[in-house]
Amino acid sequence: MLDHDINMFNRKHPCLSRKGGIWGLCILLLYTSPLSCFANFSKAKELIYKIKEGLPRGTFIGAVGVDLNLDFAAEPPFLFSLSHNKVSEQYVTLNNTTGELYTSATEIDRETLCPDNTEAQRCILSLDVFVLPQQYFQLVKLKIFIEDVNDNRPKFPVDEICLHVPENTAVNARYAVEQSAVDPDLGLYGVQTYWLVNDFGAFTLDVEENEGGELTPFLIVTEVLDRETQAEYITDIIAEDGGTPPLLGAATLKIIISDVNDNCPKFTESHINVTLHGNTTKGAHLARLHAFDPDLGANAQISYAYSERVPRDTRSLFHLDRITGVIKLAGKIDTGTATLYKLTVLANGPGCVPAVATVTVHIIKVVTGPPAIIARYIAPEKDGVITIKESEPPFSPIAFFTVKNVDLNQRVDCQLEGTGPFRLGPYQLFKNEFLLETAEPLDYERAQEFELIVVAKNTQGLVIKTFLKVQVLDENDNAPVFQQSLVEISVEENNPPNAFLTQFQATDQDSGSRGEVIYLLGGDAPGIFVIDPITGVLTVATSLDREEKETYRFIVRALDQGMPRRESIATVVLTVQDRNDNSPRFINKDFTFFVPENFPGYGEIGVLSVTDADAGENGWVALSILNGSDIFMIDTGRGILRAKTSLDREQQGTYQLWIEAIDGGEPALSCITMVTVLLLDVNDNPPIVLFPQSNQSYMLVLPDTLPGTSITEVYAVDKDTGMNAVIAYSIIKRKGGEPGSFAIDPKTGNITLKRELINRGLYSLLVKVSDHGQPEPLYSTVMVNFFVNETVSNESYIQSLLTREADIEVEEKPWYIGQMKEGPERYELFPCQPVLIALSVTCLGLFFLVVTLTSYICCKRSRKHRKKRSEVEIPLKMKNDSMQVVNRKLRQISNI
Repeated sequence: MLDHDINMFNRKHPCLSRKGGIWGLCILLLYTSPLSCFANFSKAKELIYKIKEGLPRGTFIGAVGVDLNLDFAAEPPFLFSLSHNKVSEQYVTLNNTTGELYTSATEIDRETLCPDNTEAQRCILSLDVFVLPQQYFQLVKLKIFIEDVNDNRPKFPVDEICLHVPENTAVNARYAVEQSAVDPDLGLYGVQTYWLVNDFGAFTLDVEENEGGELTPFLIVTEVLDRETQAEYITDIIAEDGGTPPLLGAATLKIIISDVNDNCPKFTESHINVTLHGNTTKGAHLARLHAFDPDLGANAQISYAYSERVPRDTRSLFHLDRITGVIKLAGKIDTGTATLYKLTVLANGPGCVPAVATVTVHIIKVVTGPPAIIARYIAPEKDGVITIKESEPPFSPIAFFTVKNVDLNQRVDCQLEGTGPFRLGPYQLFKNEFLLETAEPLDYERAQEFELIVVAKNTQGLVIKTFLKVQVLDENDNAPVFQQSLVEISVEENNPPNAFLTQFQATDQDSGSRGEVIYLLGGDAPGIFVIDPITGVLTVATSLDREEKETYRFIVRALDQGMPRRESIATVVLTVQDRNDNSPRFINKDFTFFVPENFPGYGEIGVLSVTDADAGENGWVALSILNGSDIFMIDTGRGILRAKTSLDREQQGTYQLWIEAIDGGEPALSCITMVTVLLLDVNDNPPIVLFPQSNQSYMLVLPDTLPGTSITEVYAVDKDTGMNAVIAYSIIKRKGGEPGSFAIDPKTGNITLKRELINRGLYSLLVKVSDHGQPEPLYSTVMVNFFVNETVSNESYIQSLLTREADIEVEEKPWYIGQMKEGPERYELFPCQPVLIALSVTCLGLFFLVVTLTSYICCKRSRKHRKKRSEVEIPLKMKNDSMQVVNRKLRQISNI
């Protein structure tokens, strides 16, 4: 390259080459040295491109060379190179020769590439591109702006959000849901709104935006709350972004109603009467007071105390347990002091007016000593409370009671007071022994505890009572029960993902964990359905398509947490309702029908089959013609295409129709197909002779015209096509002249003189023009007239000859048969072949003689007429001025 530059320099500047070659070489080296590149190196250019994140591999980003307006015809060619770094190799590829930039195999994720990017900032992928070789060197700065797409759904930081709301909250009070959803996408694709799946008619959601643009959902109380009626509400909170379609995120929202002290204790019995014998032993159980507060925790704590009106010594005699409300005898009764005690008991709750109950104790003086009842428990007992499982069968023993301090002559009777499935009867094997047992099966769900009194009486009417409390222990004897065993759901197809379908509710009468219900899908449930095990909310994870499947049937299980577990099932029948999401479709992309011309009107040309995958009115399809409806019509229901009139191929051979299929949906969907109707030719047109123009036209033929000369031609056309338009020419009759004087080419219609014209006058040929149509060819005829003479002196005479009616003889030329084999007509030979042969031999000798004489004469005359021969074959029907010129020339030639 350097040598080439020096040679070019020497040729352009020979003087410098001779005088100062060394200086020239220095200048050239300075010009081509790498230092000259620094001028371009400083001119770094910047190109900016914009693409969306998540584009597939090979997506075109931009053409660096084209955007730099580089001339790609330059030599050496340009080369492009990316600076080596992990980012450029990971996300983009550069064509080294064209400078075109494409995405690489790794999809660009804006949230990964720019994790700290905000809406005010832009995510930019910066690259350096070098333009080579050295003489073109440029540094190009590329900035690729990565635009956000909605590829992330909102997500809550926790799966379950607990929100505590006091039950005395005022209507329209607002509570912020601090665990708001986060969406990595920006702007409209971020979180736009929140909503509740079930608001229970008591709540609603509002959304507030802070100064930083973040949305915070607020729970608004719309109805008065009562914890004692419902202690908690469980639903799903949905976060929705602004994409199309929107993406959703969900979390369980548990609204816990906090208790407030809005209830006060109340006694179940406000008046209690107790009868006590004077010799009752210390510690005897006298009565149990029970008060109830529906609040929770500290708000429901109840303490029992005597009123200040109860004397101190009475309080000391009758001990009151402040927690349980049990009154026991704490000392010895002095029957001489008092026979009646009235105890006023208060039930105290926090911030409440105490409830008041009165216990009246009647003291009975004992002379011989009352009977004493000794209890021996068979069932578990603690502090006078007996526990028994609800699964115990009837007649299960609970306790033995023995009556003591009874004279042998006294009869003691024990009775059981109180309600419940229990009975007390004497034990037959021993005297004064009584057995307490169950009389019927127990059911915890009906009654959890019973208070019983065992009353013993002797013959003197003395009474002693023993108080019992029986608690029934719950067992897992109830399965969950669905509110509906058959749940029928209807949902429109194309639903958004994770769409809410329904919420199942099953109850279990058992207590504790035995009554807690979880929900599971049966084994026959498709994987697209999801049920929340706690709330029973059924959702569908994907969009449903009725055309793929219209009905889903599966079971949902409800299980309790007891041992062994019990369960029940509900059947779900989900019907996918149709939406007009399918356009009609023709079975073919386009249709072509072949119809013979002259096809009768309203005949069936063809059938267009069209289908629509939708159902009902959405699948009803009507057909219509967009163009050509004045000629064609279509049966909208059956798709039969018809022509209103008979069609003629010669007028128009092809029709292209646009047929539209419209369904009955709202909005209606449609599709269009092209129908081509090709008319097949029918031989319905005979050939039309264009030349000669009429049977009255004629041509002038000179008498000395040599055999083999083309005189004229018959030209005809046929409007049909194919074999129906292939034309054959033949001479079928003649008038004047010798037989075989003229021949016609069956293909071209060219008429040639075969014999020398001896006689002057009018010659007429009847030419048949026939096509090759099937089943029968059609033909036309034309009269070809020749006037043999040197000139036309009397045109009216020729016209009279043309109009004179005369017979035209059949053309018979035995000697010409061999040359007419290709023609459409065939001529018979003479019937007597031997005679013909003899005459032929005789004529042959005469023929040679005539030929010799004729040749001699023609040689002399041909020189005179050679120059004028082109002017001889002229139609006689010309303008008057042209005819006069021709006549003068012909007179000079013929000397007439």
